[in-house]
Amino acid sequence: MIQVTPSIAIDESEIEESFVRASGPGGQHVNKVSSAVQIRFDVRRSPSLPNEVAIRLMKQAGSRLTQDGVIVIVAQAHRSQKRNREEAVERLLELIRAAAIRPAVRRATKPTKASKERRLASKEKRSGVKAGRQKPVSD
Repeated sequence: MIQVTPSIAIDESEIEESFVRASGPGGQHVNKVSSAVQIRFDVRRSPSLPNEVAIRLMKQAGSRLTQDGVIVIVAQAHRSQKRNREEAVERLLELIRAAAIRPAVRRATKPTKASKERRLASKEKRSGVKAGRQKPVSD
């Protein structure tokens, strides 16, 4: 079990891993070794995630989410499989931690009487400045 937050833990069997060859620089090493990792986490079918966290996670995942509700994360920055795997899992956990935070509900407020008066006074002052730039109207 991977502990994400005090109330959320994910079973390691829910994360599918596949190793592929990394792209980019690395010379002959990159052509011989499958060091890049691709992890897949099925958000819709995960019994570990509460429903509201899963919904927020799917919204936050963006282009990493497939149409089937699976998050795909690819890590290939390091030369070793182990470090790439650790980085990919940590990125997934960060996504889940961010989704676990319930957003604060915004309460609509009205502007105060004083703030309305300040706004109107500044508009009137600005109007006077602009009016002073015009050529005088001759009769």
